[in-house]
Amino acid sequence: MSEKFTGSFTQQEALPEAAIEAALNVMRHGRLHRYNVAEGELGETALLEQEFAAQVGAKYCLAVASGGYAMATALRAVGVKHGDRVLTNAFTLAPVPGSIASVGAEPVFVDVTENLTIDLEDLAAKADQAKVLMLSHMRGHLCDMDRLMQICDDAGIIVIEDCAHTMGAAWNGVPSGRQGAVGCYSCQTYKHVNSGEGGLFVTDDAEIAARAIMLSGSYMLFERHLAAPPAEAFERVKFETPNISGRMDNLRAAILRPQLRDLQTQVARWNARYQVIEAGLRDTPGLTVVERPEAETYVGSSIQFLLLDWAADALQEVIARCAARGVELKWFGPPEPVAFTSRYDSWRYAKAQSLPKSDRILAGIVDMRVPLTFSLEDCAQIARIIRGEVSAVFQAAS
Repeated sequence: MSEKFTGSFTQQEALPEAAIEAALNVMRHGRLHRYNVAEGELGETALLEQEFAAQVGAKYCLAVASGGYAMATALRAVGVKHGDRVLTNAFTLAPVPGSIASVGAEPVFVDVTENLTIDLEDLAAKADQAKVLMLSHMRGHLCDMDRLMQICDDAGIIVIEDCAHTMGAAWNGVPSGRQGAVGCYSCQTYKHVNSGEGGLFVTDDAEIAARAIMLSGSYMLFERHLAAPPAEAFERVKFETPNISGRMDNLRAAILRPQLRDLQTQVARWNARYQVIEAGLRDTPGLTVVERPEAETYVGSSIQFLLLDWAADALQEVIARCAARGVELKWFGPPEPVAFTSRYDSWRYAKAQSLPKSDRILAGIVDMRVPLTFSLEDCAQIARIIRGEVSAVFQAAS
């Protein structure tokens, strides 16, 4: 009888005891609002910002309500206006073009490569079409950041990095989010630290940081921030920047601080699981493993592989057969979005664009979460199941 996996692809680990105790302390004193602190108290949100800035080597940090809020705030803070065009990845998740649309701007999609990163040739070809790039490190895949920054610097393009899937990752030792003008991170449950929802915003630019803090609802209390620019940076922007309240509360910040201290330990655990699955999938007929560049330090909280140029019905059969054996795969090929598998032609608030190269690749992308609740033995079993079902369908179609 075929083996069947019985674990859950959506079950997270429990929060660490230090996070639970920190949350209880905030609930006991009741000062949840970001600026509601006792005399002499620094506040969990301000401390989180200070600690994360130090962790990634940034001058300034702002903790916010979500990764999507961080991206929209970044766009506003760098000066994107209604009607502007913003470059972004054809392969990304809905909050990325959603953040562009939320400020009244227009996404211009850039092709994806078989490595699941932004196509730098297509980026260079479109570099004259916008002054901002919202770069999505989709599903944790980093492109050649040195070359990307050269293209953007030469063209005068401001880079905002969507690091929802790359907190803890790096390119040539530089933390993800630290090459562009702004780095935006997510703290949503399915990311690398878990506050249910939440985001972090980092920059070295004092004016961008000041605008972001004003946008987040500082109520002229910016002097209470520990990872903010000096007061003179606010003098230039404080009366012309709208309040779009969205700074993180003290409860979520308290939950996150202990998790961030354990981030590198968690990264190592994710990568151990990823590598077991990757090894089990190698040399499967019809399946392409996405190779990781030597310069990339990645976080394997999800894994992708390609079934390139497969017929749609055969690919759907693989998804169904794996599901019957307890393995939950997501496919970016269907014409209608399923859960998070939307694609550039799903977002009909954006102008229709033709990207046949990306269409081919998107039609072959299969995606799977790798929760830390899985053991290494679980991961080996999952790889066996995927390998067996892909092989069976591929051989039948050959």
